[in-house]
Amino acid sequence: MNYEDLTVVITTFHSEDKIYKCLDSIDKDLKILVVDNANDLNFKNKIEKKYQNIKFILSGENLGYAKGNNLGLSKVKSKYALILNPDAVVDKETIKNFFNLIKILPNFAILAPDIQNEKKYSSNNLIDPQQYDEVNKVKGFAMFLNLNQFSTIGFFDENFFIYLEETDLCLRLKKNDKKIYTSPGIKFYHEGASSHNHTINFEMELSRNWHWMWSTFYFNKKHYGYFKALAKVSGKFLSSFVKTLFYFFIFDNKKKKIYFQRCSGLINSIFGKKSWYRPKIIKN
Repeated sequence: MNYEDLTVVITTFHSEDKIYKCLDSIDKDLKILVVDNANDLNFKNKIEKKYQNIKFILSGENLGYAKGNNLGLSKVKSKYALILNPDAVVDKETIKNFFNLIKILPNFAILAPDIQNEKKYSSNNLIDPQQYDEVNKVKGFAMFLNLNQFSTIGFFDENFFIYLEETDLCLRLKKNDKKIYTSPGIKFYHEGASSHNHTINFEMELSRNWHWMWSTFYFNKKHYGYFKALAKVSGKFLSSFVKTLFYFFIFDNKKKKIYFQRCSGLINSIFGKKSWYRPKIIKN
């Protein structure tokens, strides 16, 4: 098991409440690159003081998930990388199982946990850690990448800010006959939708709704064409528009803002605008 062959890449944004459990679950012999989209120098100093195996990169701005991970991957010198969310915890056997699996699957592009649902975690010790299944796509919270398999297609599409960038990457891989696998031996616990501090929950909820709709249209337009994408999202737009009006008239300001964000994200994507919305975080 050569730890020099693997680098962990974690993209963060106001993740101080979440990341320590994640980092503590990673073997101290593994190199970790943290890309901080909050550009927080104090956070950088705390992390680097506590963990000797971490290189902390201040992004300079909020790059989002796709571009942030690409920045981290551009600094990786090893054969393999593990893309990991700050709210994911690595099982103690996962790294060992990964190195055993790649002896069987040397030409994999992505290797990921077989349990893809948030807040589920397998503790079954009777499973065969070398079992695997070929799949078409995986979620992005924990993915081992075989970096030489990405030389011709690149990594994440940086037009995505958050959402569907890993689905887009998987689809591009499959179109190029690359292999994506899941395995029960690759185990993580993923809290899900909580990579950030709880104090900014509502602002992040607004951001998630805007970007989910923007990314949904952009993804479908990219792979299936403009008019199919329009047909795909028309019901979502109508629903969001009606709910925006409904919550406006009953004076539910929070829900009105959420559904307005969904309308706004979709309209911007339909009219070819970039994914420009950023969460409005007030620094203390």
